[in-house]
Amino acid sequence: MKSLFSIVTLSVLLVGCGSSQKSNKTSTKVVDPTVYAQTITQQDLKTALYQFASDDFEGRETGTEGQKKAVQFLKDHYIKYGVPAAKSDGDYFQDVPLKLQSKPDVSLNINGKALKSLEDFVSINAMETSTLKATDIVNLGYGIEDDKYTNYDNVDIKGKVVFFISGEPKNSDGTYVISGTDKASDWSNFRQEFALKRDLAEKKGAKAVLYYNPDVFAMAALRFGTSSGRMSLAGKGKDMFYFLVNTETVKAIFNKDVRDFDTSFKNETVKANLDLDFTNNSKAFSSENVAAIVRGTEKPEEYIIISAHLDHEGVKDGEIYNGADDDGSGTVAILEIAEAFAKAKKEGNGPKRSIVFLNVTGEEKGLLGSMHYTDNDPIFPLANTVANLNIDMIGRIDPKRKTGDRNYIYLIGSDKLSTELHDLSESVNTKYTNIELDYTFNADNDPNRFYYRSDHYNFAKNNIPVIFYFNGTHDDYHRPSDTPDKIEYDLLENRTRLVFYTAWELANRDKRIVVDKAE
Repeated sequence: MKSLFSIVTLSVLLVGCGSSQKSNKTSTKVVDPTVYAQTITQQDLKTALYQFASDDFEGRETGTEGQKKAVQFLKDHYIKYGVPAAKSDGDYFQDVPLKLQSKPDVSLNINGKALKSLEDFVSINAMETSTLKATDIVNLGYGIEDDKYTNYDNVDIKGKVVFFISGEPKNSDGTYVISGTDKASDWSNFRQEFALKRDLAEKKGAKAVLYYNPDVFAMAALRFGTSSGRMSLAGKGKDMFYFLVNTETVKAIFNKDVRDFDTSFKNETVKANLDLDFTNNSKAFSSENVAAIVRGTEKPEEYIIISAHLDHEGVKDGEIYNGADDDGSGTVAILEIAEAFAKAKKEGNGPKRSIVFLNVTGEEKGLLGSMHYTDNDPIFPLANTVANLNIDMIGRIDPKRKTGDRNYIYLIGSDKLSTELHDLSESVNTKYTNIELDYTFNADNDPNRFYYRSDHYNFAKNNIPVIFYFNGTHDDYHRPSDTPDKIEYDLLENRTRLVFYTAWELANRDKRIVVDKAE
């Protein structure tokens, strides 16, 4: 792929997003980013994706030989494009220590009744081998703490075993107490309440949580009853037992059925002898993130991170899950963007701020690679990270879209933390790519909870502004049929250029964007 460039020398400032300026004594240097965006082409994206999402990579499941081939593929391309490793030791690979989960050996006895694993309770957390004894259990009802309703008044749960149920309280007219409407809050949202209630109890120091949710118990028993490829970050097991419990466990504690509870109470402590022995049967292994960088010319200690996950579902029942869209499309997009920035840098037109290209592992296993980067081992300080642009599935068309043309992209999160980021994104698109920016899944009450389901979220939770670029799901999502021949390469090209232009503007504006919506 050949490179073109154009440098226009002006005596006045160029106004408009997407321009970078560098002053000297006689003139102002203005760089046209479209020159470098044009190096991002359908053909190059297609060539790379047909390799990356081929059967040779065996579905790129985390920790497998296919995934090892994938990270080598990425490293080779960064070297080819002249993009250095992000780590100071020159290694493109960031080791991500993991554990492959297996069903633990658990003995749980409450008030003299021996309870059965996977029938009466399911262990959720990847705890280390441990024991626990207790003589009482705090019944927290719904386990909620909110301005309009709380189960935590006048109770200290530090070091305690706590019990709560799914759902949230309603008024006599059937509306929800917290929302004041007929719409439930996050406290009983299927995708959100599980983590909200657990994390609140953990924050308050609970030693163990017993959570009654009959709607998900059978599914949890199936998922957590075998290894099934479940993984966690090594050393990230929570210091708190967390069990989903069934009706027999509830009866053992309270000597009555949940249906007989008066859930209007705030909390109560009941006498209950609990004896627990827990043996973790997990096995340690490792995977890798791949990280490269084009260092900034004026503000090299400020970083824009462009991310995509390199892993997919692997091989199941003899069929290869190639993951061309999810997330081969985002992965090859990053490579093309990296090449474009590297060309700009080589020709003396590098970005003012540093651009980090982060290909993360273990996304399909729980956002593990990005979590390791943000929570355990950030290569660059999070405080100096200006924004994260995350690309996860940008090569297809959502068949459920009912309005607009095919030239669209879903944007998620652009306005969650920074007004400036959202406005910048909009203006960049208007100036350069003219894609329909669809915010359907950006709503706070989006039932799909996509904002929480890709790697950008690990940056957002650290108050780093994010944009998640996404084309939506389709019939081939997480199926062997997600193959490179089904990618819309003209759309992939235009969407990749949008990310490039947005990164260019973020990197070259005078001041870093302001976080004005952090919680």
